[in-house]
Formats: sequence, structure tokens, C-alpha cells
Amino acid sequence: MEIPHHAGTRQWVLEGAHLASMVRGGASYGMIDNAAVAFAGSDIAWVGKATDLPAPYFGWDKEVLPGGLLTPALIDCHTHIVYGGDRAKEWEMRLNGATYTDIARAGGGILSTVEATRAASEDDLVISAQQRLETLMAEGLGTIEIKSGYGLDVHNECKMLRAAQALGMASGVRVKTSFLGAHALPQDYAGRADDYIDLVVKEMLPEVVRHNLTDYCDGFCENIAFTQAQIRKVLEKAKLLGLGLRLHAEQLSNQGGAQMAAELGALSCDHLEYVDEAGIKAMARAGTKAVLLPGAFYFLQETKKPPVELLREHGVGIALASDCNPGSSPLTSLLLVMNMGCTLFDLTPEEALAGVTREAAGALGLTESIGTLEVGKRADLALWDVEHPAQLAYPLGANPHLSQIRAGQWVL
Repeated sequence: MEIPHHAGTRQWVLEGAHLASMVRGGASYGMIDNAAVAFAGSDIAWVGKATDLPAPYFGWDKEVLPGGLLTPALIDCHTHIVYGGDRAKEWEMRLNGATYTDIARAGGGILSTVEATRAASEDDLVISAQQRLETLMAEGLGTIEIKSGYGLDVHNECKMLRAAQALGMASGVRVKTSFLGAHALPQDYAGRADDYIDLVVKEMLPEVVRHNLTDYCDGFCENIAFTQAQIRKVLEKAKLLGLGLRLHAEQLSNQGGAQMAAELGALSCDHLEYVDEAGIKAMARAGTKAVLLPGAFYFLQETKKPPVELLREHGVGIALASDCNPGSSPLTSLLLVMNMGCTLFDLTPEEALAGVTREAAGALGLTESIGTLEVGKRADLALWDVEHPAQLAYPLGANPHLSQIRAGQWVL
């Protein structure tokens, strides 16, 4: 399909494709056949059937596509794409029967990534992460969240967050950053978890906020990481500093982190394989999104699925993300994430697409600006060589992405 790439004007209309607006209510997927979208600068001015285009837009420049499907640009709302080294050898060891203890004794595990990340320069981190980001962009990505968490000291956490922000400036995609200092216990604090949490609260958080390096604060509340009480201290401090709250919760066991984070007003709780109904009810009351991460579930060969039916029953919005990281989800395909969400977690294709658009926007607190195609929102769209949105989640290894509009202009 040949795509026009000459729309440089401020006000223009695009016609000729079907459109999945992903707006709630009405038609499935918010589908509009033979749609038109009017762009005023970086925003959507009008969207609907081409035959219903209002007269005030008749004089605007017009482009007509030869078919295809328009959706909101995709959003990856949980990633760790900035890191040093890789852990392929560790993965091979695990497949050959090594235990977690064996791997740790051989220098593997998250602390091996911490060592490699500390050794890398900021430029090194940007260059390696750029390759992963470009792969995601090639599948229609418009917004990405990037976490720190492999520095585990003031200097290296800041280095990671600066690298993440540099990726946004270089690529043009919207990058939102999360401070994840409470990710793991560094070796120099072995046996002193409370002291390390004090470092996170008293030094790291104020420093990253002082330099405007982060939008959110995240943490890992788990039996192999930090307790609910320790993470509460981190999130409460972050809330006082004006950051959005997010949490890795209930991935390997039920620590009550989801309920605690929701009661503090968290935007999202992520993983959630072991979340209970009390946690889900708290999330529902708070409007906290559930971010499911099927890549980690697959890669770690887990068997306990997140309670999708309970999340639906209580009206908790379900987002999907890649969780791209070197240890448990070296995944750079949101299209594959969508398929995994359907095949592993029993989501519908519509829920899967909503999970990387509308619900992912909610998980980042960006519902007012992105995630659906409607008047007043930022004009971030992806164009696909398909006729129906279910075809995005259906194939394995295919990439029907054709082009993208970012802030009202063609960019790919």
C-alpha cells in the first residue's frame, strides 16, 4: 500500500481507511468504517464517517488513503529497556536445570545487570536501548514508559533516567520515566534492607525529583524484594513529592502490595498473578489499572495466571505491556504481547488492543491526551495494512504496521 507523506500543513483531513477509535461504548473497537479525521495542529479536531464530515472542514487539505486501518498509536506502559549487558547465559543455565541459587552464585540474576549498568556510560545505555526502542516503534509505538532500577545508587539511577529522557528527545516518541530505586537490594546493603530503603527515601527520591528526571515512582513488593511496609515508605514519600505511583505487585506471591498501593492512589499495579479479591476491590475503588505482563509469564514458564475474570467482574481496567527487561522478558513486540494476552490470559482481541492503547494510557495517567481517537486528544495514530483490528493480535511474527502520525504529522 502506498502511503502519502506530504502532509506538512497545520490543518488537514485524512480519509480512505477504517478506524478503530477505541472509545468505550457503541460499536466494538469504536469502529468507524470509511472514516475521516481532521487534524488541527497536533490535535484531533473531528473524527467520524467521511460522509458526515462537517462543512467547515471542506476547505482543509485532504489526503485519501487506499484502505487500511487507523488506530491510536500503541503505548508500552511498563518497560525496563535501559540497561547494560544481557542475561542470555543465565537463561541458558536455567534451561539446563540450574536453580536460582546456582545462577546467583555464578554471578547471575538482577545484580549482574546492576553491575553491567553501573559500568556502562550514559551514551552506552542510550545506544543499546535505542535498538530496542526502534523495534517497538516499527510496530506503531507512540508512547513508552521506561524505568530505572538497575543502578541502585543515586548516581546510576539518575544516569538511567537521563538516558531514558535522551531516548525521547532523539526518537520523537513520548517517553515517561519511572524511578525504580526500590527494585532490588544492592550487594553493599546485604542484610540491611531498611537502611537501603532509607537511602531511597531520603536521598534518591529527592535527587531525581530535584532534577526533573521522573514522572512516577515504582517499587517491587515481593518476597524476593521488599516488604509492603518498606514499599509503603517509598510510595508515601513519592506522593508527597508529587510523583505518580505505580507498583510491581503480587507477581510471585500475595504480599498485599496491590491493596496498599491502590489505597495510596496508585495509577497502576503490575503483574498481579497472585492478587486477591481484596486487592482487586481496592484497585476498583481507586481507579487503579491492572497492567498484565504476559512476556514475563511466558519467559519464566509460570503457571498461575492473573485473575482476569475477577478484574472484569470488578471493573478494573486491564492494560498490557512488554515488560522488556534482560532477565524475565526480553520482548520488544507489542503485537506479540497482544497475542500472548489473548492466548495465555484469555483476553479478547478487543481487550488486547485496548490494553496497549486506552487502558495503557490510563496506567500512565494520560487518559486526557492519548489512548483513544476523539476530539481534543493528541493526534497520535498508527496505520495498519489490515481490514479488522482482530488481525493485529492474530498472527505470530507478522508486522502489518505501515506508517504513523505523531502530533498530527506523518513520521514513518
